[in-house]
Amino acid sequence: MRIIRRFLVALHLLVGVGAMAGGLAAILDPTSPLGMPADALVNAPFDTYLIPGLLLFGLIGLGNITVAALTPLKRRWLGYASGAMGCVLMGWILVQCVMLEAVVALHVIFFCLGAVQGCLALALLAFEGLWPGTWAARALARLR
Repeated sequence: MRIIRRFLVALHLLVGVGAMAGGLAAILDPTSPLGMPADALVNAPFDTYLIPGLLLFGLIGLGNITVAALTPLKRRWLGYASGAMGCVLMGWILVQCVMLEAVVALHVIFFCLGAVQGCLALALLAFEGLWPGTWAARALARLR
């Protein structure tokens, strides 16, 4: 279980730092962050990258950094938080691909990182006996 926690911390730090860097770039230069022209937002509800940059920095960046910082505390609910951050990352990437009408290597990489986060979170929850099937089985065993 310790190895799963270490991998999760590493993934959360990697994703969090990357999201904070990308989000900060979009906040500081909302018309063309990292060379991405605002013309790419033709199918998005935004004219600039400011709102997506704030969401990327706050939700994905700070969210992953927070979960990474709290994971060594070994709180039982952190598996759920870790899995939620993986799902948020995968959802972010899907929405980004739809809005930009493009899929590039970084999209695939970060989508896979979100999936790995989710799978490791499920494994952590299973080892801790917090996966819904495990507590349901214990509850049924008590009824017998």
